[in-house]
Amino acid sequence: MKIKDHFLSQEIFEIKETETKGVFKTSPVPSDISKYYESEDYISHHQDSGSIKEKLYKFLQSFNLQYKKTILIDRIKKGSKVLDYGCGAGEFVKYIENDFETFGFEPDSDAKKAAKTKISKASIIDNINNIEDESLDAITLWHVFEHIGNQDEMLNIFHDKLKEKGLLIIAVPNPTSYDAKHYKEFWAAYDVPRHIYHFSKSGMENLISKKPNWKMRKIKPLVLDSYYISMLSEKYKKSPLFWLKAVIHGTISNAKALFSNEFSSLIYIIEKK
Repeated sequence: MKIKDHFLSQEIFEIKETETKGVFKTSPVPSDISKYYESEDYISHHQDSGSIKEKLYKFLQSFNLQYKKTILIDRIKKGSKVLDYGCGAGEFVKYIENDFETFGFEPDSDAKKAAKTKISKASIIDNINNIEDESLDAITLWHVFEHIGNQDEMLNIFHDKLKEKGLLIIAVPNPTSYDAKHYKEFWAAYDVPRHIYHFSKSGMENLISKKPNWKMRKIKPLVLDSYYISMLSEKYKKSPLFWLKAVIHGTISNAKALFSNEFSSLIYIIEKK
């Protein structure tokens, strides 16, 4: 499938299935990919602008933050060590820092600077190697794993940093959801070339099943993502009443996923063996 970078460059990329069935990769991956993040609108480190898109994002984000924290609280003790890898502007780190010993890592300098201004107890680290091996109870990647090109290497590093039975929690968009199929090449969560990899539900399960030192424990939905992704997709299509159509198709996507489990975004809770 050929996909345009609707967000920034308007360049065309192709998505091809990898040797792991259900896992797809953007082609080509630009050697200078950092320039594809250079926009004030990029959601990981944008400043408050008051736009409709941003207000909706912030509204949905408030619910998602509580939901994400609940996933941790249900599985690890308060005071446990948690690393939010790719923490962006630090919203999740800030949200959980009073409940856990919290660390954040963010490679983008502007986002990292924004994160440091928000937190009071958490630590923003410059290098994951600064974390002691077998010291973390959980590592979270909220819409980050799809940006990582060297995934095998990073999975090994995450494994080293987690305690025995520590949790790796990965949230990624799902290209086999209803909204992905409905919007096709306009589906905003393809976000090429910033999203290097794309994981169907079966694809992520296949990927983890090939790793003998990891075990898939649970798959949970991010229900609200369908609305935000649908809104962006409608804007890329230049649709009138884009917000109304986003609500309609986001709701249809979630309704269908109640039976198929193919939600717009999925959270994979993976345990270190």
